[in-house]
Amino acid sequence: MNLLKLALLQIAPGITLEENLKKGIHYCKKAKECGADLALFPEMWSQGYRIYDRPVREWQAEAISAGSDFVRAFGNLARELHMAIGITLLEQYPNAPRNTLIVFDRFGEQKLVYAKVHTCDFDAERHLTPGEDFCVTTLDTACGKVCVGAMICFDREFPESARILMLKGAELILVPNACPMEINRLSQLRARAYENMTAIATCNYPETVPDCNGGSSVFDGVAYLPGSDGSRDACILQADGTEGIFIAELDLEQLRSYRENEVHGNAYRHPKKYGLLVDTAIDKPFIRKDYRE
Repeated sequence: MNLLKLALLQIAPGITLEENLKKGIHYCKKAKECGADLALFPEMWSQGYRIYDRPVREWQAEAISAGSDFVRAFGNLARELHMAIGITLLEQYPNAPRNTLIVFDRFGEQKLVYAKVHTCDFDAERHLTPGEDFCVTTLDTACGKVCVGAMICFDREFPESARILMLKGAELILVPNACPMEINRLSQLRARAYENMTAIATCNYPETVPDCNGGSSVFDGVAYLPGSDGSRDACILQADGTEGIFIAELDLEQLRSYRENEVHGNAYRHPKKYGLLVDTAIDKPFIRKDYRE
């Protein structure tokens, strides 16, 4: 059995970058002690997603570069611990910062830089620069190589996000998060995993953080097992609201066998019939008007 051990760092941030660096390193080391192969942070860990009820220029000034000492410290730590790390940050970027995830493999090599595509433009995130693409990389872990993609929080609300990652080969999608994980959002994650036969690991802030409630989760993407009657629950981890490290073991062999034999994902799609999805010229009277119009 090929089990990939995922550590979701459902932890509360401090006020300063230095506090978050120190606490982040501490919890990564604790995750390694738990046998983790990959540790994932909640959304925008570098400054704790503190962008609401504050002057825009104040929180934008907290942006750091992808090559900053903060980010490089986690690359060095990944190499030291021999454990992949997904670190999140408010990233410096021309004109306006980005909401970014950077993944290092167990050798400390930077393998993925993903900026949130679906920024929450109805609120404070309209002052961010959206990402331009969905990224997938082959991540070297102690369990061997695994194809990993990324979404961030509101990206979950759009089926196209996970669909594109699946089409690019993702077996596991990492989802840093900073919002209440209630039944509908959890249902979205469950659906994205089911329809794409893709594992999805989401790391949220604990309930002590405003507008968050924990609930970090892992869905393994496997709805049916050989010889079983009916479907199974693909949720292999559902955290409560407390602060801590939540560990899930993802069976890669099971997932890969399932993807080779089941009917979802890319097996029976009709993409030539989906043109309306990317037609920006059509009228959409039933959709909320863009605030920028």
